[in-house]
Amino acid sequence: MLIAKTLKSKVCTPVQFSYWLYRPARPKRHHSWPLVVFLHGAGERGNDLNSVKRHGPLKLVEQGENFPFLIAAPQCPQNDWWFTSELDAWLSELLKQLPVDEKRIYLTGLSMGGFATWYWAIEHPERFAAIAPVCGGGEPFLVERIKDVPVWAFHGADDNVVPLRRTLEMVDALKKVGKNVRFTVYENTGHDSWTKAYNTPELYEWLLMQNK
Repeated sequence: MLIAKTLKSKVCTPVQFSYWLYRPARPKRHHSWPLVVFLHGAGERGNDLNSVKRHGPLKLVEQGENFPFLIAAPQCPQNDWWFTSELDAWLSELLKQLPVDEKRIYLTGLSMGGFATWYWAIEHPERFAAIAPVCGGGEPFLVERIKDVPVWAFHGADDNVVPLRRTLEMVDALKKVGKNVRFTVYENTGHDSWTKAYNTPELYEWLLMQNK
């Protein structure tokens, strides 16, 4: 006998991440802040949290940059991968603790974190006001889910770790569903396209202009 059934249940996702939290130098009382979530690459996995500051927005903070938004940057355990269910559970808990403007949450990441940026946004497009994946990739057939999420993608033309085509596939798929996506290709640049991307002041200005 064949019976069609449906199971509905609430599943709790256990999660534990060490993470860096950056707050603006002069926070205002009773003020909610935009939040940038930064996901590092495979080389920064482990239990040395300082390695998360090697690249991206946190590197600029270490160099004295004062950003007008919060930054949250978790660390992925050694030999593990970014799992979007864990990241989403972590973000939900974080939002309970921080004065975040939930209409202005931005997601960015490089390499392994660039892949996770695409996947997380596709799974939870309602979360993010904009995304900026750097030298990542994803599943082009799913991009219709983020057709209303502003995207600025970055990649190096000579990347021999994550080929340029991985981002090109995502960008082309977005264009086919009517998405006006920004895409920056750095000529004569290998896998490290993140240094140029995160040193682009216009990136942060563009993020802050996006609002759900």
